[in-house]
Amino acid sequence: MVRAMDLDVAQVRAFVRTAEELHFGRAAGTLAISQQALSKRIARLESLLGTALFHRGGNGVRLTDAGRRFLPPARQTVAAADAAVAAAVGEDRPLRVDVWGHLYAPMRTLARIAGRAGELALGHGRDLPSVTTALLHGDIDAAFGRAHPPLPAGLAHRLVRLEPVDAVLSADHPLAAEPALRPDRLRDSVLWAPGALNRLDFLHRFADRFGIRNTATSVNLGLAHFLAEVAREPRRFSLLPADVPLPEVPGLRSVPLVDPTPLYAWSLLWRTGDGRPGLTGLAAACAEEAGRSRWLEYDPTRDWLPEPPGELKG
Repeated sequence: MVRAMDLDVAQVRAFVRTAEELHFGRAAGTLAISQQALSKRIARLESLLGTALFHRGGNGVRLTDAGRRFLPPARQTVAAADAAVAAAVGEDRPLRVDVWGHLYAPMRTLARIAGRAGELALGHGRDLPSVTTALLHGDIDAAFGRAHPPLPAGLAHRLVRLEPVDAVLSADHPLAAEPALRPDRLRDSVLWAPGALNRLDFLHRFADRFGIRNTATSVNLGLAHFLAEVAREPRRFSLLPADVPLPEVPGLRSVPLVDPTPLYAWSLLWRTGDGRPGLTGLAAACAEEAGRSRWLEYDPTRDWLPEPPGELKG
């Protein structure tokens, strides 16, 4: 029998933030309290539970086995407490949603469900790690972009859209006149990326899968600047979803990829256990539009996804 305990939400929140940061000073800063106050809250929680949640030592802070088991339900406890407060005070604020993958224009998809998902306050995350951290900290309510496993514990996700990807290349590229291309025909070209390839999971996996040996990176100064750099060099190419509106860049060609067609997967992410009505409405609006617009069609005999679809559906 497990005896009933009345947990202090402030103590549980202190534990969750420290488990995410693995640093007492940073965790205290995110909560706007002193490190001493944070340490006291966690010590009281450990005393109540009768077990240590962290290993503390010269090599930093690590979760104990008990701490790892406690973290997922602790996150749910904090999320439930926040939802209860919002319900009690009648909080009526826009849903805070961050998007990422900006060159691939995530707003095109969200615009298709605008008006059916309630009021949204949109922000811009840098990448998947930055938005998952913001979600777990409660700084945002949801996020929209390309998710790939493994995701941190405490997050749920729904696959929303699979988009065919085209190659964009210089009009002087040897393959520019082709009506369509197999991805492996680009193996001798230079994959031009808007940042370090190890931070761009889709492009990194594409290069590995189709034997693209030559890659180079650019500074992300927006789509027009990025594509102008592609157009200037006859051996360069990059990838964009097929219906991303291209800026008027002279000397640029877009060619469909086939046999297989790469698909870029967009997902909606949120904290597990977050039951706020706006979030439920957003997820429902995404699912409705996905069904109406056939966004989730996938045929493994003709399409390529970096991850098996089962890993993306959540």
